[in-house]
Amino acid sequence: MLNYLINAFATLFVTIDPIGLAPMFLALTSGSSQKERTKIALQATMIGGGILLVFLVAGRGLLAALGISVPAFQTAGGLLLLIIAVEMIFEIRQKRKSHTAEKVASEPDHRQLAVFPLAIPLIAGPAAISAVILLSADAPSDLAYGGLIAVTITVVALCLISFILASAIEKILGETAQMVLTRLLGVLLAALAVQFIADGIRAFILAS
Repeated sequence: MLNYLINAFATLFVTIDPIGLAPMFLALTSGSSQKERTKIALQATMIGGGILLVFLVAGRGLLAALGISVPAFQTAGGLLLLIIAVEMIFEIRQKRKSHTAEKVASEPDHRQLAVFPLAIPLIAGPAAISAVILLSADAPSDLAYGGLIAVTITVVALCLISFILASAIEKILGETAQMVLTRLLGVLLAALAVQFIADGIRAFILAS
Protein backbone atom coordinates (compact mmCIF):
# COMPACT_ATOMS: atom_id res chain seq x y z
CA MET A 1 0.00 0.00 0.00
CA LEU A 2 2.90 2.34 0.75
CA ASN A 3 4.16 2.04 -2.83
CA TYR A 4 0.66 2.82 -4.10
CA LEU A 5 0.42 5.98 -1.96
CA ILE A 6 3.91 7.13 -2.96
CA ASN A 7 3.00 6.61 -6.61
CA ALA A 8 -0.29 8.48 -6.08
CA PHE A 9 1.46 11.43 -4.45
CA ALA A 10 4.10 11.60 -7.19
CA THR A 11 1.46 11.42 -9.93
CA LEU A 12 -0.75 14.15 -8.47
CA PHE A 13 2.15 16.37 -7.43
CA VAL A 14 3.70 16.26 -10.88
CA THR A 15 0.37 16.63 -12.68
CA ILE A 16 -0.89 19.59 -10.64
CA ASP A 17 2.61 21.06 -10.06
CA PRO A 18 1.95 23.27 -6.98
CA ILE A 19 5.35 24.98 -7.20
CA GLY A 20 4.93 25.75 -10.90
CA LEU A 21 1.57 27.39 -10.19
CA ALA A 22 3.19 30.05 -7.96
CA PRO A 23 4.24 32.41 -10.80
CA MET A 24 0.81 31.96 -12.41
CA PHE A 25 -0.85 32.98 -9.17
CA LEU A 26 1.38 36.06 -8.95
CA ALA A 27 0.53 37.08 -12.51
CA LEU A 28 -3.20 36.59 -11.97
CA THR A 29 -3.32 38.49 -8.69
CA SER A 30 -1.04 41.34 -9.72
CA GLY A 31 -2.10 44.54 -7.93
CA SER A 32 -4.02 42.67 -5.22
CA SER A 33 -3.21 43.05 -1.53
CA GLN A 34 -1.84 40.15 0.51
CA LYS A 35 -5.23 39.79 2.20
CA GLU A 36 -6.99 39.57 -1.18
CA ARG A 37 -4.41 37.07 -2.44
CA THR A 38 -4.93 34.87 0.61
CA LYS A 39 -8.69 34.93 0.10
CA ILE A 40 -8.36 34.03 -3.60
CA ALA A 41 -5.88 31.25 -2.75
CA LEU A 42 -8.25 29.73 -0.17
CA GLN A 43 -11.23 29.84 -2.54
CA ALA A 44 -9.27 28.42 -5.47
CA THR A 45 -7.84 25.48 -3.54
CA MET A 46 -11.18 24.65 -1.89
CA ILE A 47 -12.98 24.65 -5.25
CA GLY A 48 -10.22 22.78 -7.08
CA GLY A 49 -9.83 20.25 -4.27
CA GLY A 50 -13.58 19.74 -4.08
CA ILE A 51 -13.76 18.98 -7.80
CA LEU A 52 -10.94 16.44 -7.57
CA LEU A 53 -12.53 14.72 -4.57
CA VAL A 54 -15.88 14.48 -6.37
CA PHE A 55 -14.25 12.73 -9.33
CA LEU A 56 -12.17 10.58 -6.97
CA VAL A 57 -15.28 9.32 -5.19
CA ALA A 58 -17.69 9.18 -8.13
CA GLY A 59 -15.23 8.47 -10.93
CA ARG A 60 -15.60 4.70 -10.96
CA GLY A 61 -19.39 4.93 -10.88
CA LEU A 62 -19.29 7.41 -13.75
CA LEU A 63 -17.17 5.05 -15.83
CA ALA A 64 -19.55 2.19 -15.14
CA ALA A 65 -22.56 4.33 -16.09
CA LEU A 66 -20.90 5.26 -19.38
CA GLY A 67 -19.93 1.67 -20.09
CA ILE A 68 -16.20 2.44 -20.02
CA SER A 69 -13.93 -0.27 -18.62
CA VAL A 70 -11.15 0.56 -16.19
CA PRO A 71 -8.43 -0.75 -18.58
CA ALA A 72 -9.80 1.53 -21.34
CA PHE A 73 -9.68 4.53 -19.04
CA GLN A 74 -6.23 3.54 -17.77
CA THR A 75 -4.89 3.50 -21.31
CA ALA A 76 -6.62 6.74 -22.34
CA GLY A 77 -5.69 8.50 -19.11
CA GLY A 78 -2.10 7.32 -19.43
CA LEU A 79 -1.90 8.72 -22.95
CA LEU A 80 -3.28 12.05 -21.74
CA LEU A 81 -0.74 12.20 -18.91
CA LEU A 82 2.02 11.31 -21.39
CA ILE A 83 1.01 14.26 -23.59
CA ILE A 84 1.12 16.54 -20.54
CA ALA A 85 4.58 15.18 -19.67
CA VAL A 86 5.90 15.89 -23.19
CA GLU A 87 4.50 19.43 -22.97
CA MET A 88 6.27 19.91 -19.62
CA ILE A 89 9.60 18.66 -20.96
CA PHE A 90 9.45 20.96 -23.99
CA GLU A 91 7.94 23.87 -21.99
CA ILE A 92 4.75 23.92 -24.07
CA ARG A 93 2.49 23.51 -21.05
CA GLN A 94 4.14 26.35 -19.12
CA LYS A 95 3.73 28.72 -22.06
CA ARG A 96 0.04 27.83 -22.37
CA LYS A 97 -0.48 28.40 -18.64
CA SER A 98 1.34 31.72 -18.86
CA HIS A 99 -0.82 32.77 -21.79
CA THR A 100 -3.97 31.92 -19.83
CA ALA A 101 -2.70 33.86 -16.82
CA GLU A 102 -1.83 36.93 -18.87
CA LYS A 103 -5.17 36.86 -20.68
CA VAL A 104 -7.21 36.69 -17.47
CA ALA A 105 -5.00 39.18 -15.63
CA SER A 106 -5.67 41.71 -18.36
CA GLU A 107 -9.38 41.69 -17.55
CA PRO A 108 -10.56 44.40 -15.12
CA ASP A 109 -12.80 42.07 -13.05
CA HIS A 110 -10.76 39.59 -10.95
CA ARG A 111 -13.63 38.32 -8.81
CA GLN A 112 -13.82 35.02 -10.64
CA LEU A 113 -10.08 34.26 -10.53
CA ALA A 114 -10.54 31.62 -7.83
CA VAL A 115 -12.83 29.62 -10.15
CA PHE A 116 -11.14 30.28 -13.49
CA PRO A 117 -8.34 29.74 -14.21
CA LEU A 118 -6.97 28.88 -10.74
CA ALA A 119 -9.38 26.12 -9.65
CA ILE A 120 -10.20 25.12 -13.23
CA PRO A 121 -8.06 24.21 -15.11
CA LEU A 122 -4.81 24.98 -13.25
CA ILE A 123 -5.59 22.82 -10.18
CA ALA A 124 -8.41 20.55 -11.33
CA GLY A 125 -7.57 20.22 -15.01
CA PRO A 126 -8.26 17.26 -17.33
CA ALA A 127 -4.98 15.55 -16.47
CA ALA A 128 -5.50 15.87 -12.69
CA ILE A 129 -9.10 14.63 -12.96
CA SER A 130 -7.94 11.68 -15.09
CA ALA A 131 -5.21 10.93 -12.57
CA VAL A 132 -7.54 10.77 -9.55
CA ILE A 133 -9.99 8.50 -11.40
CA LEU A 134 -7.15 6.22 -12.50
CA LEU A 135 -5.65 6.10 -9.02
CA SER A 136 -9.01 5.44 -7.36
CA ALA A 137 -9.63 2.56 -9.77
CA ASP A 138 -6.20 1.10 -8.90
CA ALA A 139 -6.65 1.35 -5.11
CA PRO A 140 -5.80 -2.13 -3.72
CA SER A 141 -7.95 -1.76 -0.58
CA ASP A 142 -10.37 0.53 1.23
CA LEU A 143 -7.47 1.70 3.41
CA ALA A 144 -5.47 2.64 0.33
CA TYR A 145 -8.55 4.40 -1.04
CA GLY A 146 -8.76 6.47 2.14
CA GLY A 147 -5.05 7.17 1.82
CA LEU A 148 -5.62 8.45 -1.73
CA ILE A 149 -8.16 10.94 -0.40
CA ALA A 150 -5.59 12.12 2.15
CA VAL A 151 -2.92 12.36 -0.58
CA THR A 152 -5.23 14.44 -2.79
CA ILE A 153 -6.00 16.83 0.08
CA THR A 154 -2.27 17.07 0.85
CA VAL A 155 -1.34 18.03 -2.74
CA VAL A 156 -4.13 20.63 -2.84
CA ALA A 157 -2.89 21.97 0.51
CA LEU A 158 0.57 22.30 -1.05
CA CYS A 159 -1.06 24.42 -3.78
CA LEU A 160 -2.45 26.70 -1.07
CA ILE A 161 0.98 27.00 0.57
CA SER A 162 2.54 27.66 -2.83
CA PHE A 163 0.03 30.45 -3.53
CA ILE A 164 0.56 32.09 -0.15
CA LEU A 165 4.36 31.87 -0.48
CA ALA A 166 4.36 32.60 -4.23
CA SER A 167 6.58 35.68 -4.06
CA ALA A 168 9.20 33.93 -1.94
CA ILE A 169 9.17 30.75 -4.07
CA GLU A 170 9.68 32.70 -7.28
CA LYS A 171 12.65 34.58 -5.78
CA ILE A 172 14.23 31.45 -4.32
CA LEU A 173 13.94 29.25 -7.40
CA GLY A 174 14.57 31.77 -10.14
CA GLU A 175 13.65 31.22 -13.77
CA THR A 176 16.44 28.71 -14.54
CA ALA A 177 15.71 26.49 -11.53
CA GLN A 178 12.00 26.48 -12.38
CA MET A 179 12.76 25.37 -15.95
CA VAL A 180 15.01 22.53 -14.72
CA LEU A 181 12.46 21.40 -12.11
CA THR A 182 9.62 21.41 -14.65
CA ARG A 183 11.58 19.22 -17.05
CA LEU A 184 12.61 16.77 -14.33
CA LEU A 185 9.01 16.47 -13.15
CA GLY A 186 7.96 16.01 -16.78
CA VAL A 187 10.29 13.01 -17.17
CA LEU A 188 8.90 11.49 -13.96
CA LEU A 189 5.32 12.00 -15.13
CA ALA A 190 6.16 10.41 -18.50
CA ALA A 191 7.41 7.28 -16.73
CA LEU A 192 4.27 7.12 -14.59
CA ALA A 193 2.09 7.63 -17.68
CA VAL A 194 3.79 4.77 -19.51
CA GLN A 195 3.14 2.56 -16.47
CA PHE A 196 -0.57 3.45 -16.59
CA ILE A 197 -0.68 2.62 -20.31
CA ALA A 198 1.17 -0.68 -19.80
CA ASP A 199 -1.18 -1.68 -16.95
CA GLY A 200 -4.21 -0.86 -19.12
CA ILE A 201 -2.97 -2.87 -22.08
CA ARG A 202 -2.04 -5.81 -19.83
CA ALA A 203 -5.53 -5.76 -18.28
CA PHE A 204 -7.06 -5.77 -21.79
CA ILE A 205 -4.97 -8.83 -22.75
CA LEU A 206 -5.84 -10.73 -19.56
CA ALA A 207 -9.55 -9.95 -19.98
CA SER A 208 -9.65 -11.18 -23.58
